[in-house]
Amino acid sequence: MTMEVRTFGNCNSERILIQMVDDHDLEFIDNEVAHINPGDFRLITVKVNNWNTDLSPWEAPPVFGNTRFGKGATETLSLLTKSIIPSLGCSRAELFIGGYSLSGLFALWAACNTSIFKGVVAASPSAWFPGFVDYVKNNPVRTQAVYLSLGDKEEKTRNPVMATVGNAIRELYETISGQGVECTLEWNEGNHFRDPDLRTAKGFSYILGC
Repeated sequence: MTMEVRTFGNCNSERILIQMVDDHDLEFIDNEVAHINPGDFRLITVKVNNWNTDLSPWEAPPVFGNTRFGKGATETLSLLTKSIIPSLGCSRAELFIGGYSLSGLFALWAACNTSIFKGVVAASPSAWFPGFVDYVKNNPVRTQAVYLSLGDKEEKTRNPVMATVGNAIRELYETISGQGVECTLEWNEGNHFRDPDLRTAKGFSYILGC
């Protein structure tokens, strides 16, 4: 298993942000980088091969279209921790992980399974994912800070599964805060597809300041 890795920002910085991305994310990555403050960081993007499989912690039925969700997150996290991160050559670096949509869900799940990340960004995450809230309740996040966000129109959808995202993100906030982790929940204007680059940048800016 291999994935394309790119570096943005200060390539010598030991404050390293890791983000799982697809082609759409990469179209706007320069704008995201420009809006992350403070500016001393290195952003490592890892392009996944199959979004619905590589970032999903377990199998789940389709919620739109006919594409099911796989269970590739374990293999993806193994690739990060055993290959990609060691290749960066920064044994004393501060590591952060974040992402948008299913990538944000993966970032949270990763923090439940490893303690190497100082902070996590889950911008408009797929918190509706079946069983995920209960998973976090039973497997506490192992990080210092978590940034959650959601668009104020995301739960106003006719899709019955995705309409649960609002209550799910609220419950995640209460759960993670109750685990003794510094956690914030920010509401953004608009639906799921509005300003993903800016929403992710706000999240990374927050955890860099923690």
